[in-house]
Amino acid sequence: MVSLVIIAGLLALASGKPCETQTSNNELFLSLNKNLLRSLETREGLPNPSVHLALRLSDYHNLAKESEHLNKLKNDLHNDIQSSLSNSQSAVGLLALYTLALKSSCYDLNTITFTVSEKSETLLTHLKKQMELEKEHIAFSHRPLTNYYQYSLGVLGLCVSGIRVNNHVSNKLIKAAEHEHFKHGETESIDTYAMAGMALQCVNDAGSHVQNAAELNTALSKIKQKLLASRRTDGHIGNEFSTGLAVQALLAMGSHVAECAASMEAMRTDARSNTYHNAMAISQILPALQQKSYLTIKNRECLNEDDTLVLEPIDPVEVLPSQTKVSVTVEVVTSSGTAAHYTVDVPKGRSLLEALELLKGKNVGFTFDKETSLWGPFLSMVNGEQARQSDRRYWHLSSDGTALTEGINDFKIEATQTISIKNTVY
Repeated sequence: MVSLVIIAGLLALASGKPCETQTSNNELFLSLNKNLLRSLETREGLPNPSVHLALRLSDYHNLAKESEHLNKLKNDLHNDIQSSLSNSQSAVGLLALYTLALKSSCYDLNTITFTVSEKSETLLTHLKKQMELEKEHIAFSHRPLTNYYQYSLGVLGLCVSGIRVNNHVSNKLIKAAEHEHFKHGETESIDTYAMAGMALQCVNDAGSHVQNAAELNTALSKIKQKLLASRRTDGHIGNEFSTGLAVQALLAMGSHVAECAASMEAMRTDARSNTYHNAMAISQILPALQQKSYLTIKNRECLNEDDTLVLEPIDPVEVLPSQTKVSVTVEVVTSSGTAAHYTVDVPKGRSLLEALELLKGKNVGFTFDKETSLWGPFLSMVNGEQARQSDRRYWHLSSDGTALTEGINDFKIEATQTISIKNTVY
């Protein structure tokens, strides 16, 4: 396998073609595609625009199901964003993803409007206004209202839609890359570097930043270097769940197969071993595996599309609960540094969320509340204490000292361990 990768790399370098693998695994792509389609039927909460993006960027389509999902986005997600805007809440990330999802279906963005204070304005107008608020917040507090990941999404959403991004807005992202402000706590955020890379590459391709072209090119080079420097020996960039966006960014920035092949193979290996059972994760790796990125949306025409993808019925599989139980110690560290410890026996293979529910049911003083996100549920309150985005805080989860890369509904309890839940500043 290593020799094949090396040979593929040499051939690609010789031909000068961007990131491409020697052969594609159509069977794997079809399987991932079908998993995404099935997630549309089982998903709880809001429809996911990221899943829609991946389905539209794919080479294989079920146009009826994609059209049905688009209508759900235009109703359910639209109404949720409308509620946020009406309550003066920041919605830049969802607005941008909604924009990209609509654009991927070649939908006329000028027909999508929101009404705030009895004034109706287009989706793109609201996205521009949200970005101005984010930019102003950076000016006086040195950070966005939300975070640089959502800020990058906003730049990308505008740029892919053919809107000229205000130089002051893109400059803030350039400076953040230059000063290495893309962090989550003390850890560099590979997801943010990737999204910023795609956003700034789009700005660069649009040719609308000519006054600061040198700075823009320097920022893009730095982002690419950061992504490549974060590649592990097993090919993952950052971790298993940041590799998809990272490869998308490298593709968008014109990287060669020598820089992508190991990461592509790592994702294929993960996909075959069912590492990506979360629809959000699949939605980020599938475009990368098909050698596409969110920038591909800009030139989509939605003509002569394949419509052969069919979902076969699946016989329900009854999973018997494990009779083996493992002991889980849960440590809760509040913002003041006070720690509390609890122990609960959990059937092997249960999710962390199920383990926390069992612990809560013991009535030993442990309580928690959760909220939903595109990645699934996350902890919002533990033992009566909140960790709010407005306060730049979140509940950091780790197992035996290693930070979790999966959410509470995806991480499985397979052995005796200590789960730490710490109120952390980011």
